[in-house]
Amino acid sequence: MQLIENLKVKEKLYMEKLESGLTIMIIPKPNTIKKYIIWGPNFGSIDNKFVAPTDTNETSIPDGVAHFLEHKLFEQENGTNSLDVLSALGVEANAYTTNDHTAYLFEATDNFYEALDELMNYVQNPYFTDENVEKEKGIIAQEIKMYDDEPGWQVYMNAMKLMYKNNPVNIDIAGSVESISNINKDILYKAYNTFYNLSNMTMVVCGDFEPEKILQEIKNRIVKKDIQGSIKRIYEEEPEQIVEKEKIVKLEVQNPIFVIGFKDKVVETQEIVKKHITIQVLLNMIFGKSSKLYKRLYESGQIMVQPELYYEFSKQYAHVLISGQAQNPQNVIKEFKTELQNFKKCELDKKYFERIKKKIYGEHISEYNDVGSIARMFLSDSFKGINSFDYLEEYNGVTVEYAKNILEEVFDENKMVVSIVEGK
Repeated sequence: MQLIENLKVKEKLYMEKLESGLTIMIIPKPNTIKKYIIWGPNFGSIDNKFVAPTDTNETSIPDGVAHFLEHKLFEQENGTNSLDVLSALGVEANAYTTNDHTAYLFEATDNFYEALDELMNYVQNPYFTDENVEKEKGIIAQEIKMYDDEPGWQVYMNAMKLMYKNNPVNIDIAGSVESISNINKDILYKAYNTFYNLSNMTMVVCGDFEPEKILQEIKNRIVKKDIQGSIKRIYEEEPEQIVEKEKIVKLEVQNPIFVIGFKDKVVETQEIVKKHITIQVLLNMIFGKSSKLYKRLYESGQIMVQPELYYEFSKQYAHVLISGQAQNPQNVIKEFKTELQNFKKCELDKKYFERIKKKIYGEHISEYNDVGSIARMFLSDSFKGINSFDYLEEYNGVTVEYAKNILEEVFDENKMVVSIVEGK
């Protein structure tokens, strides 16, 4: 196993790519009670066009297949549901689908290896029939309709549609009622056999483990399959410009909610960590809890809580998001734009910059206190081509001069969108 050690957090990462193609990442946490494991393929909602390793022709699958698969894997041929089995073992199990990956996980204090049996069994042994696929369509359709009425999700998805013309990040992860109606067992098996090959999967375990022992336990439970070649993922070319500037819809909300978005360009992996940290620092300087803008809007009663500040990215998309509640979102957005221009005109306050950078660094360090946060972080970053330790090493390289360049490049009002949900 390859050993990567980070002295800043006194953590070790043991990593190995097995003969089966599966990448294993082990972060030992001696003397911790909880054990956490997360496992999944590099397959998310945006991967709906591809050429499978065994094919020469392009395959297109309906929107929502990755999410549908996540739901269906728990159902076993013997009639049991693996979530129920894991719950009976006293472990907390779950699964989720994102734009770029799917994950199956559990956290345990006892019965870890019994739960590992179940996890590795249901993920490696799919069972799809015409009947159980049709039944699941009704369940997922209800979930989709529920999100159609969820203001927070709608304001987010509208922002995606304002920014992206062709990139499937502008499509609901679960798909639509219409798209899932076209899913059948053959499509599910095709997607599973293409993306759930071990060579396209990563497993992360974190807890009080001896690396060699847990590695052998995992190897003992692997179902042997042929290693396949690479998957050719197909994405339509995305223009640099946004689609539209603004969208306002009316739903049942007590206070209007808003999302401000900035469409960004995708950069090489070696720069993205430094860029991500810098954008986090800039967002907190402009609209964080200690910012002049937030204090002014809060004290005047225009906003009640600090907006959430994000930089979302993968190998296929990147954007800044600022989301919050306001009695008059248009006025808040106007104030934000004015503050943004002030930051661009003036030199960045070096003391303030360093203070915020230390705050962000401290928040990142604190993630290493929880086995679940560590495991989820390493899995998500790995699919972006990042080692999570890289964040700890890059903070010193984030300078005021670099931040000023990022401020001009990323926070471009020509690529800014505004999504608002108002009360009916």
